[in-house]
Amino acid sequence: MEKNRLYLEHAVSLLERAASECLARAGLEAAAVDVVIAVSTSGIATPSLDARVMPRLGLRPDVERLPVFGLGCAGGVLGLARAAEMALAVPGRRVLFLVVELCGLTFRRHDRSNSNVIATVLFGDAAAAALVACEGDGPAITGWGEHTWPDTLNIMGWNIEEDGFGVLFSRDIPRIVHREMRAAVDCYLDARGLGLADIDGFICHPGGAKVVSAMEAALGLPPGGLDHARAVLRDYGNMSAATVMFVLQRVLAERPAGRYLMSTLGPGFTAAFLTIEME
Repeated sequence: MEKNRLYLEHAVSLLERAASECLARAGLEAAAVDVVIAVSTSGIATPSLDARVMPRLGLRPDVERLPVFGLGCAGGVLGLARAAEMALAVPGRRVLFLVVELCGLTFRRHDRSNSNVIATVLFGDAAAAALVACEGDGPAITGWGEHTWPDTLNIMGWNIEEDGFGVLFSRDIPRIVHREMRAAVDCYLDARGLGLADIDGFICHPGGAKVVSAMEAALGLPPGGLDHARAVLRDYGNMSAATVMFVLQRVLAERPAGRYLMSTLGPGFTAAFLTIEME
């Protein structure tokens, strides 16, 4: 399929660029990477994207690989959590986390449904990378978790059609976030001996303008309180799993001290959480 050929070509090129810039900022050569995790849900790759990018980056042949498909927008936080878990399992191991989404390729021109039109307007393309290790003086990932609501498989995802990926995007998402998200956040924090008062800021995936507003209401924030999320949505659109990494980048640029909660929503229907502490 022509769309998937374009996906493979451009996803690998974008990942190579994102990874190279990430390693350069860390002052490391590609040979220093021990594990590579590649998250994407907007195309199909076998061999997987991590295998395809290895020779282009010059990664060692004994590098461990973990391709992750199907997490949708939640892949940014859940992929970063898997990277932290793998780094923690073997201290000294350096994990390269990669995420790429080419949502523009999923547009189906003969599909006149509201979901397809809205997705075309809302979604964008992007790649991001991060290096995770148990050494260094950067932000510390101190916890992660997720919550999957029962009987919600029809809320978000893909229907595989003859002409490509058909978007599944329920209009009920903002209402679910407004009604259910606070309890999921409280449960995640309580399991770690924390409360909402212990969180100094939020790094949220902006699923859409209505979803951001619902998230602000659920977290007890004033309208416009998730300013970085809104800015990324305005500048780039919803880039699926890569989006929350763009929000994280903007927060890190301000070098704020404190404890931050990252969150995303994805197919399942699942909320993903990750706690970051900055000094």
